[in-house]
Amino acid sequence: MGIRHLTALAALALLGGTPPAPADTPADYRARAPQEEVVYFVLPDRFANGDPRNDRGGLKGDRLKTGFDPSAKGFYHGGDLKGLTARLDYIQGLGATAVWFAPVFRNKPVQGPPGDESAGYHGYWITDFTRVDPHFGSNAEFKAFVDAAHARGMKVYMDIVVNHTADVIQYREVAKDGYPYRSKADYPFSRKGGVTGPAINPGFGDDSDPAPANWARMVDPAFAYSPYVPKGEEAAKVPAWLNDPLFYHNRGNTDWVGESSGYGDFMGLDDIATENPRVLAGFIEIYGSWIDRFGIDGFRIDTAKHVNPEFWQAFVPAMLERARARGIPNFHIFGEIATSDFDPALLAGWTRKAGLPSNLDFGFAVAAVQAASGARGSDLLARWVDDDVLYEGGARGALIQPTFLGNHDAGRFAMFLKQLNPKADAEELLARDMLGHAMLLTLRGVPVIYYGEEQGMIGHGGDQLARQSLFASKVPQYNDQPLLGSAATTAQDNYNPQHPLYRLIAELAAVRRETPALTSGRTLVRRSSDKPGLFVVSRFDPVTWREVVLAFNTANSAQTARVTVAARSLEFTPLAGQCSLKADAPGSLTVTLAPLGFAVCAAKP
Repeated sequence: MGIRHLTALAALALLGGTPPAPADTPADYRARAPQEEVVYFVLPDRFANGDPRNDRGGLKGDRLKTGFDPSAKGFYHGGDLKGLTARLDYIQGLGATAVWFAPVFRNKPVQGPPGDESAGYHGYWITDFTRVDPHFGSNAEFKAFVDAAHARGMKVYMDIVVNHTADVIQYREVAKDGYPYRSKADYPFSRKGGVTGPAINPGFGDDSDPAPANWARMVDPAFAYSPYVPKGEEAAKVPAWLNDPLFYHNRGNTDWVGESSGYGDFMGLDDIATENPRVLAGFIEIYGSWIDRFGIDGFRIDTAKHVNPEFWQAFVPAMLERARARGIPNFHIFGEIATSDFDPALLAGWTRKAGLPSNLDFGFAVAAVQAASGARGSDLLARWVDDDVLYEGGARGALIQPTFLGNHDAGRFAMFLKQLNPKADAEELLARDMLGHAMLLTLRGVPVIYYGEEQGMIGHGGDQLARQSLFASKVPQYNDQPLLGSAATTAQDNYNPQHPLYRLIAELAAVRRETPALTSGRTLVRRSSDKPGLFVVSRFDPVTWREVVLAFNTANSAQTARVTVAARSLEFTPLAGQCSLKADAPGSLTVTLAPLGFAVCAAKP
């Protein structure tokens, strides 16, 4: 390996050997605040196959009936809850203290037009909100997983959906153009098929009025299109009320902007009328039941920004109260306010107007990718810190926002690095990948590791192209590239605890767990630039105010600079990387980092 990119591996060596196991016990894991977690996000279908007997979900026929085809990227591959439970050692060894998994509710097995079908392996095409999909196992096996995680002091976060269900409802109109969105202005609730149509729903005021008496007057859902449930699917959804078209928007497909973002069907998925108080009560009961029955520890909310804020204003307090009644005081709820832009105001706005406690931090993802890749400087990261005041609760509220580098929709972190550095060799890409994960594990927020990142998975894009299996894959589009930091490919099992990324994440997770400043401390930017180079921040122990200096070099050359520190911070201990052991003078510290290096330096008491 070349000298110029030894930095990350050298930092790893300085951290020591095998990381200690998390110290939490079943008696105290629920006392941990959300910001004290390290979260592992996994698609159960792509993690481990513990029981091949459920690969087809109890269905018979070809892949268009069962959804199972391990050679196709858009179909079930066989992973399940038994496999997830059997591999908890691997997840905990990584330093993860919580597992967030994609939805495991029963899904419509296959959807899509002829020739473009795919399966519900990802879990977002729900038909039964009360049971586990047979492809993943049973409710009993779900309980076994939750119990096994809790026995280790680990938390369990469920991925939930209220915006839509599987595509069951159809429209009687023939539309060759795919049912374009029909607005409330052109197709009001008070007329059938447009403003010139016959009057319907007499007395219904507006869907902004949540009064049950108002919604009792909504009796005809054919204001825009004429919805119906196909023969044989009249009872496809559970609970039964979800089979009634009255509880859906029925306005055609979204174009992703304006009104249609909240009212339109996502590529045909049945968009639920969450303004209806019956829907609100129904979902409170559905998801409250999962808390009551299984004692789960949190929810990630899919497509949260496509649901009216008033729904969350009622739903979130109800879930937190349900959790408290079950003895879960730190139930963590975080929404998906998806954006490809650096837009902390968008994310923070939903903590204020909708009452969502936290949201996946897409702002961090954009800033960290730009900085760690060297595509630009660290100015976005500095702006990201400054914008924490926008969140409900300000900088303290920002502490519980989950941060991430790659995900199952946009793509993997290593892929972004490769796209932004097309001439970089594997050594440089690995060093930059490790640098990004050092940022993730030490900067503010709740770090989320997307499964497979710790094994150097890259991929060729987002969505289906970023959903490789950790067990041996048969998908040609996955197996045609080596893993970053390894000679392996996805054609073999990849649960290697010696992979350099796995080891780095495990070691930094241990440092984070043992350093309160890294979980709950405020952040002060010490140095940033609009060009690649040093990014330095101080974080402070919330009780003792002990300073921890975090330094990252995003440049391909060594960097040295003096930075301001607290006057009382005179001597330092390296927690990761190489640190100056003494301040130059009260209030001044020299930071020297090799190319793509990082350091975590704690002031001595």
